[in-house]
Order: sequence, then structure tokens, then C-alpha cells
Amino acid sequence: MSLGAIDLNLLLALEALLEEKNVTHAGVRLCTSQSGMSGSLARLRRHFNDELLVRVGREYELTPLAERLLPLVQASLHKAEEALSLTRHFDPEHSRQRFSVVMSDYVMTVFVEPLLRVIAQEAPGVRIDFHPIVDGQLETETHLRCHDLMIVPLGYQIPGVSEAVMHDRFVCLVDPDNPRLVDGRLGLRDLAEMPHAACSIGRGNTPVGRQLETLGVTPKVQVSTPGFSVLPFLVSGTDLVTLVPERLARRYEGFARCVAVPTPFPDVPLVEAMHWHNNRHADPAHRWLRETVRKVGASLDEPPAQEITAVDTTHAEHPFPELSSAF
Repeated sequence: MSLGAIDLNLLLALEALLEEKNVTHAGVRLCTSQSGMSGSLARLRRHFNDELLVRVGREYELTPLAERLLPLVQASLHKAEEALSLTRHFDPEHSRQRFSVVMSDYVMTVFVEPLLRVIAQEAPGVRIDFHPIVDGQLETETHLRCHDLMIVPLGYQIPGVSEAVMHDRFVCLVDPDNPRLVDGRLGLRDLAEMPHAACSIGRGNTPVGRQLETLGVTPKVQVSTPGFSVLPFLVSGTDLVTLVPERLARRYEGFARCVAVPTPFPDVPLVEAMHWHNNRHADPAHRWLRETVRKVGASLDEPPAQEITAVDTTHAEHPFPELSSAF
């Protein structure tokens, strides 16, 4: 069959249907009504003489033919995108491009301001829509396809391409009158016994959570939030402790009654990375966006050296030996 015998736009519908396994979700992805997407599925079923999607319980599954088709359609559309992008030119000074970027509230707090300053100078007509991270977004490829960039910590198994853009480290944040503070410091015993306010993003453990686990400390989480920004206000006037990125802690010290103190263990690095789907890699506008984000990340000064309390590794039987005297 010649290419002229079929509407090539159906390839986009086919890819969306096979990846989403859901007519409604595929329609949302392509900004198409449910009836329109159902019509596309009907045409594709006639063309391939195959159901492609079959209902199993409350979900849909791919037929064997659909399973074989999916990687071929993905590769074909990727090559088509590359071919079309070779003829395009992006002029940031005169562009009215609109980008969609997903990031945590922490990144919005410390990264967006310098990013917008650069964009206002280099591309005043460009618009960026910022979106928060939602539950389940870090575990699937679907959301990566719907946005130009996701800026989230390294460590999540996000498909596509990634590149580190910003580094930070964790500090402890407490009320300045917290009786646990001794000479501006907390110990591992304090972190083991104090009630915690914690941030929960995605399903994985945070880098500092993994470090505490390694040291044998299980935080007594009294309250959890979907983001970092509210945590400084939760420790203010309470006996809570929270562990947050240092850049964010410094931004909030003047607004919330809290003080940032070193962690009682070696620095736990936080690496924020931009992630994008392979089908955007060759797009000139997207390349400009990535270069701009890269430039802003490089311009952020490294945080000042933090004094740390060396971990005593001579007491293997006690992850934090000062607790041993209590028993």
C-alpha cells in the first residue's frame, strides 16, 4: 500500500493509543475529543484488520500485532521528527514559542527567577508554563511526552535523556529555640528521637532518607507534605526537624522562624537534572531551551562549604554510638 492511501496523522493516533492503552487518555494527549479518537481507532482497526486494543477487566491490553507495531511506530515518528527539524530555525529574539516545564516547588523557588531573567533578555516573546510534580509522574514516560522538560533529582528511573543542571546539599532546619540545638548543631541521636516533617515526592526514598537508613536512623515522621516549600513554616515554633536543600533553607530563613544547621553526617548531595523525551532532542527550539537551562544552572554559585560532624565508624555495632550510653 502506498503512503498516499492512508492519512499519516493516524500514526500519531496509533502511537498515542498503543502507549496510553486508553482512548480517553490518548485523546487528551493529542488534544482530540474522545469521539474523534474513537473514530481514529476504528479506522486503524479496519486498516490492520485487528482490534489493537482489547478490554481485559476494566483495562485495555495490546493485541500481539499491536505489541509488534508499537516500537516500529515510535521509531518511525522519531525519524520523521528529526527529518522535519532539520529544516526549522529557531529565533529566540522574535519567537512566540510556548514551553511546558515540570519541576518541584524547590526548583521553582531557587531556579525560576534567574531563568526568567535570562528569558526576558534573550527571548521576550517566549512563554513558559510551569507545572508541579504530581503523583506517579516520575514513574512513566507518558508525562515526559506531554512536557518539554522535567527538572527533578537524579535517581528516579525516568526514561528519555537527562543532564545534571544544578547541585545542592541537605541541611537540618529547626526552630532557633529548639532545646536540641547545642552550639548550633544536632546529633544523630537528636535526628533519631526528634519528630520529623518530611517531603514526599514520587515513590522512591530521598537521598537524605537513604543516608539516614544507612546510618540506622528511622525518622519519626509526624507530618509529610508533597513539597519542600512549606516545611520551614512547619518547624517554626515547634519541636519538629526537617531536612531540606540548603538553597531553599537560605531563601526562607528571613521569612520563617527557622535556622539551618549542618547535618551530623557527611554531605548528602542533591543533583537536579533536566529530563526530556527523545522525540524533542533535535528540535532547535528545544535545544535553545536546554542550553538556557544549562546556562542558568551553571551560573548559580556553589553553596558555601559546610562544616560537618565526622561520623564515628569505630562502633560498628551502634550506627550512632552516643545512643549506646542510654542503654
